[in-house]
Amino acid sequence: MKVIGVILAGGQSSRMGGGDKSLLDLGGQTILARVVARLAPQVDRVALSANGDPDRFSAYGLPVLEDTIAGYAGPLAGVLAGMDWAHGQGADYIVTAAADTPFFPERLLVALQVAREFSGAPLAMAMTPDPVRKFAHHPTFGLWSVALRKDLRGALEGGVRKVDQWTEPHGCAKMVFNFDGGDPFFNVNTPADMAVARSMLKEFDA
Repeated sequence: MKVIGVILAGGQSSRMGGGDKSLLDLGGQTILARVVARLAPQVDRVALSANGDPDRFSAYGLPVLEDTIAGYAGPLAGVLAGMDWAHGQGADYIVTAAADTPFFPERLLVALQVAREFSGAPLAMAMTPDPVRKFAHHPTFGLWSVALRKDLRGALEGGVRKVDQWTEPHGCAKMVFNFDGGDPFFNVNTPADMAVARSMLKEFDA
């Protein structure tokens, strides 16, 4: 099974003051470099879903995929761009990771594949235990069947924006990632989050 990794970098970074938060330095590397380093060994190839001037990512040598849905349609638009590109590469699935989450599991794909195969669903999503909500959903970390790309395009053109609004009717397996210590799905949204991420480096870089 051929799987393409797609890094979702289409957010507007408003809480970080705009710009590309994935290009901020974290311990001598950009956040994006850390995400690429975690995702690349898990997949056949990596692409970046991002809008605007692709040259700002030229140092990474990745295909940059622009949304084909007008306006800011959220992460599903990036998933669609990834699906369409992966189809041209002959891939069966894409696995997505957020560009602002530098510590996600190094066995993300394997775990999501297990969940999908066990359930027979065409989609799988990451979850973690949460003391308030029981489980926290991480919809930007998922395994997506490329065969559903036309269905997803139709849904987006029809106004669907919430991830679970589209995934649940198709069947979406959930994989719970338990952890001790820092949350591997911690994402950097604000300057305060960046300070927390720096404090987590020692644990996750060990």
